[in-house]
Amino acid sequence: MGLFIDLEGLDGCGKTTQTELLCKRFEKENIDYKKIKLPDYESDSSILVRKYLNGDFGKDANDVNAYAASVLFAADRFASFTEKWKKDYLDGTLIFSDRYTPANALYQMTKLEPSVWDEYLDWLFDFEYNKIGIPEPTMVVFLDMPVEVSQRLMTDRYNGDETKKDVHECNVEFLHKCRDAALYACEKYGWKIISCAKNNEPLSIEEINDKIYEEIKSILK
Repeated sequence: MGLFIDLEGLDGCGKTTQTELLCKRFEKENIDYKKIKLPDYESDSSILVRKYLNGDFGKDANDVNAYAASVLFAADRFASFTEKWKKDYLDGTLIFSDRYTPANALYQMTKLEPSVWDEYLDWLFDFEYNKIGIPEPTMVVFLDMPVEVSQRLMTDRYNGDETKKDVHECNVEFLHKCRDAALYACEKYGWKIISCAKNNEPLSIEEINDKIYEEIKSILK
């Protein structure tokens, strides 16, 4: 089995850009890797996830409870692993994921009272890593971009068209709660936190990328 690095972050943090830059660095360093992106929107396995994010099950993210939503995403991850990268993982290839199971902790835990967060997290990781048997990441890196900053970046990305945001992206209060949940999970599990802004302004793409790669290098040696 190979190393498995999962890059996480809330909407608008620049995760996709950072993923692309990190892949270029892996290639420059001649590191054998396979990039995966979840949810796998190009696969039929993500149909229920797409319906959820499109608001088909309710226009508010809270219309679908944490456990139900988690199962939708878990099924897509199981299909992705089984069909697309299981052999690479077992052969020792570095797996680099743009979102994975920890994303459920970020987005779904907020639907629950903090008093049962630990119960949910125990269920989530046992269900995915033990019960359905998909791999657990070697390292989880969380890109911490303040919501106020990420909202500005998303508005720019969509050219001011707020209707392009999904049920998560358009709910600012929900995203604030997601950030709180993410920082809670990071502390609980020792996930790496990368601060992506200073004085309410985003750091440069290059600064953020260097900070991420410094963390990743520690397990590539």
